[in-house]
Amino acid sequence: MSATHDAQQTQQTPQAAEAAEAAEAAEATRVDGHCDPRFTAVREAFEENFRERGELGAAVAVTVAGKTVVDLWGGWADPARTRPWERDTLVNVWSTTKGPVALCAHLLADRGLLDLDAPVARYWPEFAAAGKEKVLVRHLLSHRSGVCGLREPHSLEDLYDWETTTARLAATEPWWEPGTRSGYHAVTYGFLVGEVVRRVSGLKPGAFLQREVTGPLGIDFSVGLPVRDHGRAAELVHAPAGAIDEGASFRDVTPLLIAAMANPPLGAAQANTPEWRAAEVPAANGHGTARAVAHLYGVFAGRGLLGGRRLLTPEAVERVREGQGRCVDLVLGAGLGSETEIGLGLWLSGPQGAYGPNPRAFGHDGFGGSFGLADPEAGVSVGYVMNRMGSRIADDPRKRALVEAVYRAL
Repeated sequence: MSATHDAQQTQQTPQAAEAAEAAEAAEATRVDGHCDPRFTAVREAFEENFRERGELGAAVAVTVAGKTVVDLWGGWADPARTRPWERDTLVNVWSTTKGPVALCAHLLADRGLLDLDAPVARYWPEFAAAGKEKVLVRHLLSHRSGVCGLREPHSLEDLYDWETTTARLAATEPWWEPGTRSGYHAVTYGFLVGEVVRRVSGLKPGAFLQREVTGPLGIDFSVGLPVRDHGRAAELVHAPAGAIDEGASFRDVTPLLIAAMANPPLGAAQANTPEWRAAEVPAANGHGTARAVAHLYGVFAGRGLLGGRRLLTPEAVERVREGQGRCVDLVLGAGLGSETEIGLGLWLSGPQGAYGPNPRAFGHDGFGGSFGLADPEAGVSVGYVMNRMGSRIADDPRKRALVEAVYRAL
């Protein structure tokens, strides 16, 4: 070994050492589960995420025509690598939770109990305050209500109190004219849609989802996390030092961005606490397996059956992906870098192929990399969960690799 090489090793930065350690660990990562031979490309992409994209622990599942063709997991549930990721490991999936919350609203609409074109105030009278009397339910679902965040400081303790948070949202003034543009409701979405669900059904979205979907179908997913399941939960970890992706950065820190994304600040440290798991934050604290996410998004793909009938009618599925107009999102615009379009609760794949080559496929990404995908035309749903958070706002490279592999296999 040369003296030059020795010197380079001595001068290795902490970031380089961390990356080298992660790469060495990834080489030895064991992947378990089932993968139909037709979908070998998905297994290869999943394994490559460990070798080349800094994966720590993760799982991916794919269903086609209601059959699970991929159900893989691997890596570690904690940064110290003492707990292997198991078949039933759960993890916080951040905004991938928004799909199941939207599902609650669409189930009520499909049953004629909720009119998506009605003013929110019909169901939640207090919401009419501060010029919001004309805000429609569809505006909540499509991030167009103008209530992307609160104007006054909102603490974690406040966030964990349902009544405090919803009362403040009802009283607050919109940041822009409702219905005109989307502005990502990163945290408020779950309380806004969730309170409408509660006013109509008598249940918060977590309990409604359990009663109507996850319980009857045996889907391992919950909003918040029961104490009995804490031992199965993976520990979230922020992106490695030096791994910041320039495509993720915001050029301008605007009041809208602060209100939507940092009031209060949230990250792995908060999400790993018992207080976060005990609360109901339905835009962000869903916990589940990849299998559970794939099955939940499979309901949107027309594959959720209960008693031999679909949970959502074909007409309801069409409503879910009813585009509300392409625009540069008022909150995420600089980070996403282009026009996007949100349907009634989920993001459309669109011309950029965010959820595969079918522009009418749709789904939702979670903070740090997780995602759920539904493609009714292909009869496909995908779920991906992980604990090492990436740095992109959306379209994490691990997600892109998996989605491309799924469609190559199809």
